[in-house]
Amino acid sequence: MNTQQKFDLIVRNTEEIITKEDLKNLLKNNEKLNHYIGFEISGKIHIGTGLMCMSKVKDFMDAGVDCAIFLADWHSWINDKLGGDMAKIQSVAVGYFKEGIKASFKCVGGDPTKLKFILGSELYYNNNKYWATMVEVSKNTTLSRINRSISILGRKEGDAVDFAKLLYPPMQVADIFSLGVNLPHAGLDQRKAQVIGRDVALKLKINPLLNKNRNKIKPVAVHHHLILGLGKPPVWPVPKDRLQELWSLLKMSKSKPKTCIFIHDSPEDIRIKIKEAFCPEGETEFNPLLDWVKYLIFKDKDSKLQIKRPEKFGGNKIYTSYSDLETDFAQKNLHPLDLKLAVAEKIIEILEPAREHFKKPKVKAMLDELEKMMITR
Repeated sequence: MNTQQKFDLIVRNTEEIITKEDLKNLLKNNEKLNHYIGFEISGKIHIGTGLMCMSKVKDFMDAGVDCAIFLADWHSWINDKLGGDMAKIQSVAVGYFKEGIKASFKCVGGDPTKLKFILGSELYYNNNKYWATMVEVSKNTTLSRINRSISILGRKEGDAVDFAKLLYPPMQVADIFSLGVNLPHAGLDQRKAQVIGRDVALKLKINPLLNKNRNKIKPVAVHHHLILGLGKPPVWPVPKDRLQELWSLLKMSKSKPKTCIFIHDSPEDIRIKIKEAFCPEGETEFNPLLDWVKYLIFKDKDSKLQIKRPEKFGGNKIYTSYSDLETDFAQKNLHPLDLKLAVAEKIIEILEPAREHFKKPKVKAMLDELEKMMITR
């Protein structure tokens, strides 16, 4: 695979690369490429994580990048996930969550045996250099900027939070440098931490990111798209000046189980949830179903979506490009119900490896245990 092919794989289906020029330089200079993506351990895995995130991990891996999945147990504890119980968080991290990520990687055509997992506690244990890096990141960042960055925890700027939550952004940045990651990967909602990482990179002395010539460099931040949940926005129609704001608020969330698809949902549950989805006829700018079609189904050149309908409503049709489907939907040549039925069956098909994985008694027991934790916490 040549440099351009690697570049194309890394940047496809992303919202932002900071910066593409820096990425080109890494590839041109044949630098060893190290990736990571970190996950809080907070509950069941939905397709925003399982399909959207892991399809990008597969792109990285196909481009020859060394990929790592960071199980952020300390960050989850700080952010009060699973009741703020560290023992539960760690148990779920190395059990259910790890198995769920492996199952998700199967769904996007990846080989789960090639995934590398790092538990936050393992990185931090007896690692004075990590904690020194976290302090050095903090010394090069203002308190006001950290306060603005708590949105990466799913909190609003100005919210009253305990002091521990202010440790979260510099810890996340320190993870990048401690792991030697030059391609940190995250959803667009993590942008503020990624930008801090780039801004402090050339100032660090304890654990700087170095190229093969031992010169300090900035990490290249890769941000994937945040897919929408299936619910209706609180304001409709969505004002253009609030589109980005409401998109972030309405991204898929496990805290809204009726508007998200979990990787191990049954086919019937998937059909019911998608049938109830917000999908106004002819609407292409803010439409969860079209969002999924574009980023989860038409992510590869050979992707297709089959519409099944009676002849009196136009008959069956196979779409081989998102642009054709979007045009038909905008012109009301494709009805929302027909789209919903087709998307439901396609998502069911894509998630089949995950459902099979969670039929294994040991893995199913992990899911059952997590569900008990979520009920009793």
